[in-house]
Amino acid sequence: MSRKNREITLTTSIGFGLTDMMGGGAFTIIGAWLLFFYTKFAGLTAVEAGSIIAIARVVDAIVSLFMGSLSDNFFRFKLGRKFGRRRFFLLIGSPLMLLYILLWVTGMNYFYYLFSYLLFEIVAAMVLIPWETLPSEMTADYNKRTKLSTARMFISALGTFLATFVPGQLINALGEDNPLAFFANGAFFAVVFAVCIFISYRSTWERENSPAAMEQYMNQTKERKSLGDRIRFIGRTVADFCSTFKVKSFRKHLLIYICSMTAKDIFNAVFVFFCVYALSSSSAVAANMLSLSIIGIPGAIVYGYLMIKIGPANLFKISYSTMILCLLAYGAVYLTRPDSLILVLTIISFVYQIGRSMLEFIPWNVFPFIPDVDEMITKQRREGIFASVMTFFRKASVALATFLVGAVLELGGFVEGAAVQSTQAIHTILYVMIFGVGGLILISLIAAFTFKLNKQTHSILVDEINRLKNNGRKEDVDPETKKVVENLTGYQYEHLWEGQANG
Repeated sequence: MSRKNREITLTTSIGFGLTDMMGGGAFTIIGAWLLFFYTKFAGLTAVEAGSIIAIARVVDAIVSLFMGSLSDNFFRFKLGRKFGRRRFFLLIGSPLMLLYILLWVTGMNYFYYLFSYLLFEIVAAMVLIPWETLPSEMTADYNKRTKLSTARMFISALGTFLATFVPGQLINALGEDNPLAFFANGAFFAVVFAVCIFISYRSTWERENSPAAMEQYMNQTKERKSLGDRIRFIGRTVADFCSTFKVKSFRKHLLIYICSMTAKDIFNAVFVFFCVYALSSSSAVAANMLSLSIIGIPGAIVYGYLMIKIGPANLFKISYSTMILCLLAYGAVYLTRPDSLILVLTIISFVYQIGRSMLEFIPWNVFPFIPDVDEMITKQRREGIFASVMTFFRKASVALATFLVGAVLELGGFVEGAAVQSTQAIHTILYVMIFGVGGLILISLIAAFTFKLNKQTHSILVDEINRLKNNGRKEDVDPETKKVVENLTGYQYEHLWEGQANG
């Protein structure tokens, strides 16, 4: 399946990125509307609704943890050798996207909503984790990977916009109290996601494996595995997951990623409640404010340029500072109730969406370079394992956060289905949105000041890896290179490039 000589064209980049129509779109809809849908139309309490999302994501997080390892080793199987160890999962995931429709059916019980959501989360992980490794498979060049990731985030921004714009139009057309708007929205996006993932399958390729590596895979498939062998394999896999935390750049990246993305999800979950109950507005207004995420579409092009010019750490700082100021402004709107409420909300929301679109753009643009740092430590390519760990902690943290949002709202006096909420419930919504979201963003902002992986440091790292691969002596390392490599890996240089390094 070698596509060694293929170029990273604009068409290729867009084809790769189309899968994030689902990654950006599906979970934006879920984050913004599922809790609201469950409490308004499905007859669930806030705690029940939050527990569904939490339980499903905890189970999914555990499944996701092993998906990266599975895709890393999928060449052991005939399907992996025929369709690709990463791309095979896009091929089977495409038709399974139609399961998304099941989330938006009314009149079912708690367990229906739990299992339908759990099933979709697992299918999404099965697609996204292998797909996220493809930039590292397709090219080793920083600029070309950034080109792929920029196209991805452009599509993600488009997905996020459509995920906020389309529901708003359907609510306006079918009525605020008509659950058919949500079902129609789910059916429309399920088809879109299926088509986009199939196009990504057709547009991408994987790194060519050497004959020796392929022979090793073949031999491993012929070996009969005893129970002890399988237990040891699981043990090694868990050890591999734990070893990712030995990479200094990854630890910082994961902290920034988890805190910022969880903050974004909490904001999406409570913003509709904020507009409907705290500001006495409507869900259509909330949808319109969220649809200002359209700024992320042209923004992705600008962010891709800035990613190269000023580096991810500076983009992080701009994003998080902007969002914190906007959260404070939302609080001021609640306290002052300006006459031109919609105009003021629109201005704040527009600026907020600039910060949010940066927040979503940066982490997965940084991710393709983390395995290069790891290679300096382990002499291995482990993109799948790093993608699994990121996804595991993302889903585990969102599961906990979503459950806590539901629990806190109920403890604060929120009553499902009520047109008007108590002052205590409204204040709870406000505190969650400003202090809960703002606190997580502040942690990310502080961590961003110590994040050192950028185009320049990555180039130095890759040059050193290539020098060592060409039998260069470690004793001949340039002092500046040594300093950069040690800062990125968290290891003393003498302990690097020795196979599986010890901390």
